[in-house]
Amino acid sequence: MSDVDESLDLTEINGVRSLLTSKPRPVGWDERRARLDEVGSVWPIADDVRCENAVFDGLEGEWSLTPESDSDKVLLFFHGGGYCSGSLKSHRRMVTEAGRAMGMRTLAIDYRRAPEHPFPAQHEDALTAWRFLSRQGIAPDRIVVGGDSAGGNLTLCLVSILCAAGERLPRCLWLVSPWTDLSMSGATLSTKDAIDPIIHRAYLEELATAYVPPGFGRRDPLISPLFADLSGFPPMLIQVGSAETLLSDATRLAQAAGAADVKVRLEIWPHMIHAWPVWNAGLSAGRRTLHSAGSFVRGFL
Repeated sequence: MSDVDESLDLTEINGVRSLLTSKPRPVGWDERRARLDEVGSVWPIADDVRCENAVFDGLEGEWSLTPESDSDKVLLFFHGGGYCSGSLKSHRRMVTEAGRAMGMRTLAIDYRRAPEHPFPAQHEDALTAWRFLSRQGIAPDRIVVGGDSAGGNLTLCLVSILCAAGERLPRCLWLVSPWTDLSMSGATLSTKDAIDPIIHRAYLEELATAYVPPGFGRRDPLISPLFADLSGFPPMLIQVGSAETLLSDATRLAQAAGAADVKVRLEIWPHMIHAWPVWNAGLSAGRRTLHSAGSFVRGFL
């Protein structure tokens, strides 16, 4: 990265930081969801993106397609938000531009959220979406599964479920700022706490408490995929910012995947905060991140 690029990145990411801290952190779930929708949709989708509602098996989602994308290849995308917030609206710009970079159609899923719908409702919805793509005639080796934060967690858990069932797997995985350890044992939860504007231990504790029902351990591999058996997983790209408290969730995942002989690429983006590609329209580093993801995926599909 050149000095000019780094200076621009700092200016732009500081603008995103200002956006995120321009109002007090909301307290109730409805208020939190509305706030994430608000900050995530500051920039609209590009004019050439075509979106279409998808309703199937009691689940809602949204297709997107850009003019140059291949409709026979699909990015199945799960949004972040700690399993308690986030929506199609908050992540629309991110997923549509990811589809452009990867040269494929996207299907973003509006899965059920905690605390109204705790674990394993989200796993059920992810599997429903996977089965839906199969019924549409999309072969697993033409599907990328990805997501940010809790969506990265859900991506990994879906693959674990498919592996356990002996089913065919997606061609590759795309994980942005993945939340992989709900036991919160990562060192950067402390060392990056002062510079991360979004994710802090107390907040994660609230989310984990809302998501994980009594009687389930937070180190259960289907709750914290960092502790899953990753043997046989598809190639994965992990992208994380250097300014994130969840940095060690990503680096430890890369280490565990590599130790399991999984092809893995880890990218640590300087100065970037949690789920920064959400703001790609106003963040050149976000656009470069998506371009890098596109290059990775195009190498497999």
